[in-house]
Amino acid sequence: MTCKLLFKICFMIGSILIRVQILIVPFLFLMPFRALCQTKQRVIHLWQNGAPGFENRKDEPEQAKDYWVKNIHNPSITVFLPLKEKATGAAVIICPGGGHRELVYNAEGADPAIFLNSIGVTAFVLKYRLSREENSPYSISTTPREDAYRAMRMVRSLAKEFNIDTARIGIVGFSAGGEVAATIAYSPGFGNPNAPDPIDRLNGKPDFQVLIYPGPGGIPDSVRSDAPPTFLLAANNDMCCSESVVRLLKAYRAAKVPVEVHLYTQGSHGFNMGKRSKLVSLQSWPQRMADWLADNNILQPGKFKPE
Repeated sequence: MTCKLLFKICFMIGSILIRVQILIVPFLFLMPFRALCQTKQRVIHLWQNGAPGFENRKDEPEQAKDYWVKNIHNPSITVFLPLKEKATGAAVIICPGGGHRELVYNAEGADPAIFLNSIGVTAFVLKYRLSREENSPYSISTTPREDAYRAMRMVRSLAKEFNIDTARIGIVGFSAGGEVAATIAYSPGFGNPNAPDPIDRLNGKPDFQVLIYPGPGGIPDSVRSDAPPTFLLAANNDMCCSESVVRLLKAYRAAKVPVEVHLYTQGSHGFNMGKRSKLVSLQSWPQRMADWLADNNILQPGKFKPE
């Protein structure tokens, strides 16, 4: 559906509402569509010549249908910018889930990015390579980690361009994307000072972390005292991934590192941003994340102190 058609539909609805003297609603219809149509997200590939060792596959087209994206051989980040007057300087990389077979790009990538933009956070949705996709040449133990580290370093290298505070760059992961996030959260992340590419010299560790029903891969049994402050959320009846949250909670408490946990009674797995859920608690869970970001001064320039 084109932007022109969207405007036409909204105008017709607005005209009808005006006739019954509901004057404010047309603007509520028009504003989100206007913002949607005027915004074209920028895509930045993680490596100019393609992923190391797989440069010959960088021009293979991705496959996308309905909610998913597959066949990713030239990993990238897509930029979602908040309104200039709302921007806080905080930023996140978002890792959608999908079992490493696909990316649930819309519901676990674009939707959270738009929400985070609404509270002033710049978002970068990561399209990482899929290690369990049919005929995949990638290693589950190394490839997602390589992409996540490169994405974090890439965002740090773009901090000036996007007015980002390099001390407030976090990572958000859903399901398998939580596994991807965890692969870079619990090691130092030092760059290589002698790397020919200056991006590879930068810090690859996130300053904070949000894991939404994270899978078990990459979840450590213990964490160091320098682990990033973390927000964890899952449904208790999620047979896949609630245990990851429980394990991390115990590890964080033992290490005395700040952590907040929301373990809902119901919801199972894959409720995304709660839009499709009939459960009131899940419909509003993104606000809990926003509260945590605010309470921990992540949205406040100069006030975030992870220690």
